[in-house]
Amino acid sequence: MTFLEALEGAETLSQSGNPEITGVEYDSRRVRPGQVFVAMRGEATDGNRYLKAAIAAGAAAVVTDSDSQPRPAVGWARVEHGRRALARLSANFLGHPERKMSLTGFTGTNGKTTASFVMESMLAAAGRSSVLVGTVEYHVAGKTLPAPHTTPEPLELNQLLAEAAQSGAREAVMEVSSHALAQERVFGLPFEVAVFTNLTRDHLDYHHDMESYFHAKQRLFEGSGAPPPRVAVINLQDEYGARLLPLSQARGSEVLTYGLGRGDFSAERIESGARGLRFEMRTPAGPVEIESPLVGKVNVYNILAAAAATQARGCSLNAIAVGAGDLRRVPGRFESVECGQEFMVVVDYAHTDDALRNLTALARESLGGTRGRVITVFGCGGDRDRSKRPLMAEAAGRGSDFVVLTSDNPRSEDPTAILRDALPGLEATGTRHTVEPDRQLAIALAVREAKPGDIVLIAGKGHEKVQVTRQGSVPFDDVEVARQALHEAGYTSNAAAVARRSKP
Repeated sequence: MTFLEALEGAETLSQSGNPEITGVEYDSRRVRPGQVFVAMRGEATDGNRYLKAAIAAGAAAVVTDSDSQPRPAVGWARVEHGRRALARLSANFLGHPERKMSLTGFTGTNGKTTASFVMESMLAAAGRSSVLVGTVEYHVAGKTLPAPHTTPEPLELNQLLAEAAQSGAREAVMEVSSHALAQERVFGLPFEVAVFTNLTRDHLDYHHDMESYFHAKQRLFEGSGAPPPRVAVINLQDEYGARLLPLSQARGSEVLTYGLGRGDFSAERIESGARGLRFEMRTPAGPVEIESPLVGKVNVYNILAAAAATQARGCSLNAIAVGAGDLRRVPGRFESVECGQEFMVVVDYAHTDDALRNLTALARESLGGTRGRVITVFGCGGDRDRSKRPLMAEAAGRGSDFVVLTSDNPRSEDPTAILRDALPGLEATGTRHTVEPDRQLAIALAVREAKPGDIVLIAGKGHEKVQVTRQGSVPFDDVEVARQALHEAGYTSNAAAVARRSKP
């Protein structure tokens, strides 16, 4: 492919030279001879600082969003938006894999991961092969890959789509983060279906205020370098969802709404318990009975969102119902840890005040009116919105009987300073609590506190496998740490848990 062919559709301000290119790269450390290096300004660094290194490594051409002077030995293009150019070049070079499949994007604060997993299961029940891109992991060509980012950079995203298309996938199910939308990582992708789950306080360290956060999410429904989605699926019971309705209608999208007891996709006669969910789902194509192993009414919303998106892709109600029943678990989302103990231990990704409210409410629901207690372990991430820390603590305190406040990825911050920020919100609830900065000790403390019939919630990290501190990343898996704590407490098998589940 020539440089000019790779630049097709890119918004160039100036251009010179037309060498053959062998690939596209934006990290100067990975440049190989013959590639085009896309130098773009980022949040942490500026790729334009590494032009010399990329050319020395053999770059045949450079695309830059700076006013650097062209180098005569290589092809050169100046662009206004480096990441947009990266999206165009990588799609062009990889043969536009996004055109070989239908894309569904999920955005919102909570529920994206579970809803996308549910949709993947529903598509599989309909006999459709798909690629999944999201927070927990990527599923492509029969492989499960680690997910460094919820939504990757355009180059990696197009590479995933290209590999999936080559393996026969014709559906892509993606979580689309607000950061990705603001940074235009999905620029040029033609989403067939866009799903809005909800919007609650999060990421204000980046977006600064809720309006900016909402406007970032809104971009998925406006179209970013591509037409608006054919179908917009919107949570009717979220205030920001209500604001998206007229916008999507004005952009010409078909709108499908969902909610409890209202919307195009609604849930009636909900039965929720420790074994899962059962409800009647009403849809434009008629009613259907849904049974799911996922627990809690919050997952009714996730199933409704996935069902609306799946039906928008032309799948039958039968496939939707079968897919909902087939999905047993989502890693790090109300994930049970069983070692034979007579109380529940659950790991969950909840890391906002709204998510903690939902999680503790779900825990109460799972206890089924018994006298069991909710014991919650949680912390607040470092280098993130400080103002949400007391809000998270208050939510944990109001929903729990006992709280262990601990560390959760303090990053460059002093863990004790983060705990001090959160503590007033917890103290305001009057709930019994303790502070233990060491997360491993905090989990062990909660396990020792638990009595038969209680539920221990370990919130914040979910599927994550590391703890990030100012010294760097160290291995840390809440599930494994909880299992170790249970073993140390004398629980060594899951036999009792299996017996309990098998009782009628």
